[in-house]
Amino acid sequence: MASSKPKKKNPRLASGRKRARQDVKLNAANSSLRSKYRTAVKNVEKAVAAGDKVKATELFAKMQSVVDAIADKGIFHKNKAARDKSRLSAKVKALATAAA
Repeated sequence: MASSKPKKKNPRLASGRKRARQDVKLNAANSSLRSKYRTAVKNVEKAVAAGDKVKATELFAKMQSVVDAIADKGIFHKNKAARDKSRLSAKVKALATAAA
């Protein structure tokens, strides 16, 4: 039987135990926000792929606020957020010009 990860030892100091507890909570919060970010980006990409200009524009506006909030919290780097917004903006604009 192969174990996947070595078992972590419990910290001895009270401050270390508290830090471990805080890390669990922080990791859960960050994972949730990361998922929200990816879902928002994916929804815009789906709308663009479907060719729905109105829905893509609406979802893009919502996605921008989610991306900015998560970049401000430091979950993703600000440059990654800017890059994702730029690429999706180009796709939405291309969709709008193709429909016109």
